[in-house]
Amino acid sequence: MNIRKKSTKVSVIGAGFVGSTTAYALMQTELVSDLVIVDINKTKAEGEAMDLAHGTSFVKPINVMAGDYKDTKDSDIVIITAGAGQKPGETRLDLINKNLNIFKSIIPEVVKYSPESILLVVSNPVDVLTYITYKLSGFPKERVIGSGTVLDTSRFRYLISKKFDIDSRNVHTYIMGEHGDSEIATWSSTNIAGMTVSEFCKSVNESCDECFKDNTLESVKKAAYEIINKKGYTNYAVGLAVKRIVSAILGDENAILTVSSLLSGQYGINDVYLGTPTIINRHGVEKVLEVPLDKNEMKELKDSAEVLKGHIEKSNIE
Repeated sequence: MNIRKKSTKVSVIGAGFVGSTTAYALMQTELVSDLVIVDINKTKAEGEAMDLAHGTSFVKPINVMAGDYKDTKDSDIVIITAGAGQKPGETRLDLINKNLNIFKSIIPEVVKYSPESILLVVSNPVDVLTYITYKLSGFPKERVIGSGTVLDTSRFRYLISKKFDIDSRNVHTYIMGEHGDSEIATWSSTNIAGMTVSEFCKSVNESCDECFKDNTLESVKKAAYEIINKKGYTNYAVGLAVKRIVSAILGDENAILTVSSLLSGQYGINDVYLGTPTIINRHGVEKVLEVPLDKNEMKELKDSAEVLKGHIEKSNIE
């Protein structure tokens, strides 16, 4: 007797560059059986769904469709990529006022049809909008997650790997704090092959001074701006980052990723979402980890939290 595997439904709100690329990446996870795309521009959503559906013979069985909020009913995960995109010269935090009203219309609809879902916010500024989503949804903090600094951490690992000509998967480190200009690099806990950066540098006769560290972090911070200036938007790497988060949730992996989680005393920080190493599984956030930070990193993390708190207060979401 064949036992049909429980279906897994994921809905993507927003069919722009990030939303459509995320949907494409999710088709290849083999964990999603039903994929719904919703956008205010219904024709655009239909076109993206049709294009993706034409490739279903190349992947595991999956039903891809465009729809309205009612079609997202009983989603396991709802991914929110809708909102105004970052333009050349804009910071992520410049987008708050543009996207606040958009979220006020989206979140109640999502909650209405999928009250038991996990909400994954990708739209920028992701940390502030994830906090806003948490407040608007009324969901427990464990089921409201932002994409956080998962992509920033990948960029950081990539840049370090290029310095030493090694596989980026063998670089163990984090970018924490705001997904934006106040983010921090955890150099004090970075390791390669069990060695600190300084130890690894000596082993390969490379120079790893403060200038190298400062320039690497600055390159991470400027990466999105550079890409936006060159092509107008970012989409591929963030789509892969979201795929990684979704896979960790649906696969019940207990994976440690720097998603944006609500802090409630960790690092001496309260009531703000920011990117920090977090164990995530089928229930959403299992535990926010407190990784060792040196004195300067701790100060910078708290400063980053204060930047975000200031913008949350200005948004008048309470």
